[in-house]
Amino acid sequence: MPDGALPTATAATDTAASVREQRADRPLYAGRIKVYPKKIGGLYRRLKWGVLALCLGLYYTVPWLRWDRGPNAPDQAILLDLPGARGYFFGVEIWPQEIYFLAGLMIFGALALFLVSSLFGRLWCGYACPQTVWTDLFLWVERQLEGDRNARIRLDQQPWSWARLAGKGAKHAAWLIIAAATGGAWVMYYVDAPTATRALLTGAASAELYFFVGLFTLTTYVLAGWAREQVCTYMCPWPRFQAAMFDEQTLTVTYRAWRGEPRGKHKAGDGWLGRGDCVDCRQCVMVCPTGIDIRDGQQMECINCALCVDACNGVMDKVGRPRGLIAFDTLLGGTAAQPRTSTLASRFLRPRVLVYAAMLAAVGSILLAAFALRTTVEVSVLRDRSPVFVTLSDGSIRNGYTFKILNKTREAHRYGLDIGGIPGATVSVVGADGVTPIGETVMLEARPDTVATFRLYVSAPRGALGAESTPLSFHLTDLVSGSTADHRSVFLAPKR
Repeated sequence: MPDGALPTATAATDTAASVREQRADRPLYAGRIKVYPKKIGGLYRRLKWGVLALCLGLYYTVPWLRWDRGPNAPDQAILLDLPGARGYFFGVEIWPQEIYFLAGLMIFGALALFLVSSLFGRLWCGYACPQTVWTDLFLWVERQLEGDRNARIRLDQQPWSWARLAGKGAKHAAWLIIAAATGGAWVMYYVDAPTATRALLTGAASAELYFFVGLFTLTTYVLAGWAREQVCTYMCPWPRFQAAMFDEQTLTVTYRAWRGEPRGKHKAGDGWLGRGDCVDCRQCVMVCPTGIDIRDGQQMECINCALCVDACNGVMDKVGRPRGLIAFDTLLGGTAAQPRTSTLASRFLRPRVLVYAAMLAAVGSILLAAFALRTTVEVSVLRDRSPVFVTLSDGSIRNGYTFKILNKTREAHRYGLDIGGIPGATVSVVGADGVTPIGETVMLEARPDTVATFRLYVSAPRGALGAESTPLSFHLTDLVSGSTADHRSVFLAPKR
C-alpha cells in the first residue's frame, strides 16, 4: 500500500461523517424569513407601474364594456355565459362544440411564453403575472400605511399596542377591499356585470355568486398579502422548468461579475485600481421582491423584474461609476472575463427560437384558418346502434339516424338536406308526411340559436346494396345564407 493512502481514506471518511452530522442537525422545514422590499425608483420601476396600471385597468373595466348583439342576446362585450353555454368576445360567439378554439388559444399562449422566455427570460413573471401585479399593488398599500422597508421592520419588531393594531388593521382592511373588488370583477366575466353588481350590493344575489366572490377574495388576499414570494418559489411550477427554455444567449437580469469583483466597501476619495465596481451596499437585495442576492448568479426565485438594476444604477451614479453593473445581459456576457456583445443573428437565429417561432406560426395559422372557415350551421349524424338495420316487408333494408342541426344564428332558418350514395333509396322524416327519394331535397327547419333534432329513416332496395356497409353522405344547405355542412356515415345491411 503506498504511503499516505490510509490517512487519505481516513480523512475522506471523517469528512463524510461530518457532512452527515451537519445534515442530521439541519431541520427538514425552515421557517419563512419575511421579505421587506425597499421602495425604489427608476426606469424598470416606472415600466412595472405602467404594466400594472394597464393590466388592472383592463381587468376591472372589461366586464362593463357593452356590445349590441340584437334582441334576446346578452350585450356584454366579453362574457362566458355558462347557463347559456356560450362564449362571447365582442362580435364573436363561441359554442361548446367549438371548444377547440379555447384549446388552440391556450397552446398558442404557451408557445408564445416559451418563445419570449427563450429570448428575454421571465418577463411574464416580472411584469404581467397576476401574482406579481397584485403583490405590487398590496406592497404599495403597505408602504403608504406603514412606511418603507426600515419603518416596516421596526414596526414588526415592536410589541403589540393600540397604535400598531390600528395600523395593521387599516392595512388589512385595504387589502380586503382590493381583494373583494378583484373577486367581484372575476365573476363579472361569467354573469351580466350591472345586474350582478346590483344583486350583490342589495343581498339579492344567489348563494353560488356570493360563494365564488368570497372564494376569489380569500385567494387574492392570502396569495398577494401573505404568501407573496412563496407563491413564486414554492407554488408556481414555471420556475422548475423555465431553464429548459434558456441558453447562453437568453437575455436575463445578470450581475456582471467580471466588472464587479472583487467587491468591497468604498469611501469617497478611494481609488478603483485593483478592485471591482461593486461596493457591497446590498441595495440590490433590499429591493428584491423575492429577497435573493442577484450577485449569487441565476436563481430559481428571480422573476426578472429588474428592480435590482434600478437600485444598482442609482448607486453607480453616486459613486461615479458607469451604469450597468447589474443589467439585462446574456448568460454568456454576464460570466465573461471581459465584456462581450451578442449580434442580432446570435440572439434571434437560434435553433430553439426558430423552433418556437415556427410552432407559434403554425398554431396561429391553423386557428385563423379554422376561424375563417367556421360556418353558422353544423350537423351531426348518429346512426342507430340497436337494431343496426331493419328488414321491411318488401325486402328492403332500413337504417335509422338521429340528425342534428346546430343553428348558430338568432333567426329561424330553413335548410335543404340532400342525401347521396345509394341509388333507388328513400328517406323519411319522423313527423313529416311521405317519403323523399334520395337525390331530391328534404326540407327541414331549425329555431334560432338552438340545436334541432330529427329522426331520419333511410330505406334501400336489397339489390342496390353491394356490401354490408355502404357509404352515405349528408349535405345540408342553409336556404337563407347559403352556408353548407357535410357529414359522412354508412348504411348497414345483412350479409348477402
